[in-house]
Amino acid sequence: MVAGWALTALARAAGAQLAATEWSAGVTTVAARHTFWGAGFALARRPGGQLRAALAAAGGTRDGEAAVRIDATAQFVVTPVARTGVSLSGGLGLAYAGARQERGAAWVTAQLGAEAAAGRRRAWFVELGLGGGVRIAAGWRWRRFPSWW
Repeated sequence: MVAGWALTALARAAGAQLAATEWSAGVTTVAARHTFWGAGFALARRPGGQLRAALAAAGGTRDGEAAVRIDATAQFVVTPVARTGVSLSGGLGLAYAGARQERGAAWVTAQLGAEAAAGRRRAWFVELGLGGGVRIAAGWRWRRFPSWW
């Protein structure tokens, strides 16, 4: 019990050395000239510190046609070891979107996000972004931390 408390306190003091692998599943919509709706998955890695690299893919429909959207972002997580409250994040990246009958396009993106405490193993998330339209994504995120966490 004391050892677990000490390790947690040490991780919080180090603040930034908690590595994590994250998986997410949720829904994505993009409001633009062509509206996209879809379900997606994401894989992210926090190597330690406040940075996170993420790759998200969503499949769905755009104006009634089969479509896909792929986002790759580098994010900054404000409170990466928090176990309570809400953690905020922001990021920049690239996105690609394409539909069956139309040529694809790519954009530079910016996003802001909120999620249940980033130091918990399971949490909800919501993201708002710009790039190829206004993007909103929401869902659940699962994290794998070192065994001592």
